[in-house]
Amino acid sequence: MNVQELNIIASAMVAPGRGILAMDESHPTCNKRFESLGIATTEEMRQAYRDMLVTAPGLSDYIGGAILFDETIRQKTLEGVPFAEYLRKNGIIPGIKVDAGAKVLAGHEDEKVTEGLDGLRERFAEYYELGARFSKWRAVITIGEKIPSWACIEANAHALARYALLSQEAGIVPIVEPEVLMDGDHSIERCYEVTELAQRITFQQLKNQGVALEGMILKPSMVISGASAKNRADIQTVAEQTIKCLMASVPVSVPGVAFLSGGQSDEEASAHLNAMNVMGVKLPWALTFSYGRALQQTAMKTWMGETANVEKAQNALLWRAKCNGSAALGKYTEAMEKQAA
Repeated sequence: MNVQELNIIASAMVAPGRGILAMDESHPTCNKRFESLGIATTEEMRQAYRDMLVTAPGLSDYIGGAILFDETIRQKTLEGVPFAEYLRKNGIIPGIKVDAGAKVLAGHEDEKVTEGLDGLRERFAEYYELGARFSKWRAVITIGEKIPSWACIEANAHALARYALLSQEAGIVPIVEPEVLMDGDHSIERCYEVTELAQRITFQQLKNQGVALEGMILKPSMVISGASAKNRADIQTVAEQTIKCLMASVPVSVPGVAFLSGGQSDEEASAHLNAMNVMGVKLPWALTFSYGRALQQTAMKTWMGETANVEKAQNALLWRAKCNGSAALGKYTEAMEKQAA
C-alpha cells in the first residue's frame, strides 16, 4: 500500500470546484429509470447513455472522478475507446462500484447489510488492470421505529472497513458510504443522532482494520429531515447540523467529504452543499459532491434515447455539474437556476 499515492488520487478527486459523478447504477436501477421514460432497456442503450455522459465536452472542469458499474468499465465509447481510458485521458479519474448490494440482515428483517466481500481481492486486481483508481461501497441505514439497531450499524461499519482495506491494498482509493436514508417522517434531530453514530462507529472500524484515513474519501448523507416529515428543516439548519455532525465524527486526516444527494431535488442538493461552504467555518476536509440523480436526471430526460438530443442532454449535465462545482466553492446562487431555465 502506497499511502502517499492514495492521498494524491483522493485529493485530486475532490480538488476545489470539482466533485464525483456517480454513474454506477446497476442494471435494474438504470433499466427502471429508462422504463419510466420509454427508453429501451438494452445493453446498447445503456452504453449510448453512458457515452453521452462521459464524452460531454468540458466535464472535467467540474468532475474529478466518475464511478462506473462493472458493465460500464468493460465497455467502450461509441468511438471505440474504453470508458476508463477516455475518462483518464480527459482529466477524470475512473472508479468502480464493488459492492453486491444491500440484502436483508439476518434476524433484522427491516434492516439491510451490504454484501460483496467474497472474492473482492481478486476483483480489485482485475479492476485495477481495467483502469479503476478508486472504488465505492454503499451501506444503507434506515431510520424507523426501534431502528437502526446496533447489529445493523456494526455489521455495515465492519464491512465498509474490510472493503476499504482491500481497496487500499490494491492501490485503489476507497469511497466509504454509510448512507442514512431520507425515507420516513423522522426529524432532523433524529437524523443527526443516527448519522453521527453511524459515522463514528464506521471510523472506529476503519481504524481497527488499519485503513489509512488519508487515502480514502467519505461519502455521507446530509443531516436532513425525513422526506415525509412535517416542518422539514430549512437549508441553513441542514448545513449547520451536517457540519456539526462531521466535526463530531470525522477525523481530520480524511482528505475529502463528497456528499450523496440521497433523493434530494437538484436544487436542494446544490443549495445545501453551497450553504455548508459559505458558513465561514474552517474545516480540515474538502466538502464537495458525489451525486447521481442530482447530476444525471435532467440530462436523461433531455436525452430520451435519441441521438439528436445528445448535445442538449450534455449541456444539461454540464449545467448541473457547474452548479454543484460552484456550490463546492460556495459560489452557487438561485439566480443560476433561473438562468438555466
